[in-house]
Amino acid sequence: MSILYLLIPLTLILLAIAVWAFFWAVKNDQFEDLEGPAHRILFDEDENDLRPEERRRRAEARRVTQDDAGGDPAPDNDETSPR
Repeated sequence: MSILYLLIPLTLILLAIAVWAFFWAVKNDQFEDLEGPAHRILFDEDENDLRPEERRRRAEARRVTQDDAGGDPAPDNDETSPR
């Protein structure tokens, strides 16, 4: 019976910490976009899944875009890159 004098306050403290953590997460926008990561993982276009000619065409398009923007070209991932 005397253990209840320890367990009840301990439970209330843990409940207060859980409520604080929940409100902190809401305040810091942790629940802002719940579906976005799930959709991004399904529709992610992995460069390694493309055929070599498609990879070259995308790398060329990136180079042209980078040249137009005045930046350094991004490294392309053709079949000579280590896997």
